[in-house]
Amino acid sequence: MSDKTEFSDRMLSLGLARVSEAAAIACAKLIGRGDEKAADQAAVDAMRRELNKLDIKGVVVIGEGERDEAPMLYIGEEVGTGTGPAVDIALDPLEGTTLTAKDMPNALAVIAMGPRGSMLHAPDVYMDKLAIGPGHRRGVVTLDMSPSARVSALASAKGCSTTDITVCVLDRPRHEEMIRELRQTGAAIRLITDGDVAGVMHCAEPAKTGIDMYMGSGGAPEGVLAAAALKCMGGQIFGKLLFRNEDEKARARKAGITNFDRVYTRDDLVTGDVIFAATGVTDGSLLPGIRREVGFVTAETVLMRSKTGSVRHMSYRHPVG
Repeated sequence: MSDKTEFSDRMLSLGLARVSEAAAIACAKLIGRGDEKAADQAAVDAMRRELNKLDIKGVVVIGEGERDEAPMLYIGEEVGTGTGPAVDIALDPLEGTTLTAKDMPNALAVIAMGPRGSMLHAPDVYMDKLAIGPGHRRGVVTLDMSPSARVSALASAKGCSTTDITVCVLDRPRHEEMIRELRQTGAAIRLITDGDVAGVMHCAEPAKTGIDMYMGSGGAPEGVLAAAALKCMGGQIFGKLLFRNEDEKARARKAGITNFDRVYTRDDLVTGDVIFAATGVTDGSLLPGIRREVGFVTAETVLMRSKTGSVRHMSYRHPVG
């Protein structure tokens, strides 16, 4: 008889796909309706219900926020039936609330799961991020390099011109200087309004997405989710926590972080084997969005396991009243 406390990624993976599917489908009627909060709440409620059906002793380590800020799926919340393996869960029920409200591309429902203690308990602060796809030696690009040096180094590794490199960047005022420097290299820049987990994931499939590199600052929790995806898909990500005040440093200390200058690699952010599921909410370059037709909706999910490197695309048709 198998040990029920063992983390069996294969057995749990389909259940994880059902969780992201439920969150995405719950948003279907709210796509393009202009109500970010309602869309996010619908995704949170659905994801929580499905998580509590799984035979796991789950703890949310990357969630909607601290307990007093998030009534559901807060950091530290216990989910699952309470039987089965002890697991860490990183999630974003709706990555791209604004994208959903405005019916813009690449909104996703995202979740990752690994054995207890396998994911960095990242505080809700900014993280400076740099990511590239698979097939490159470690350190071909680093956070210590300037943005232009990163482009030159990656172009050299790929055997192409800097004008053949495309960099994904969040469209934020804080990135204006970086964008100016990148443009001087001749590289193309794909600006995104939200959704930097999807932005990092694009790097893992450059032939499909046209994105070679991701850089810039965004949420640290999203950095852990992105690392979980790259753990399965291949690729490198580097992250360094950014602190604006003492309150943010206190959050980090509460999460057990004492070295505020550390640069985290993918395998620092996610130390063990994980499973990762993402379901498209709006159409995007990674996944199609929810399709609504008379009597049913269809959701498209990517389900991945780092242990085997498997990537499975699934289509789920769900009847609705």
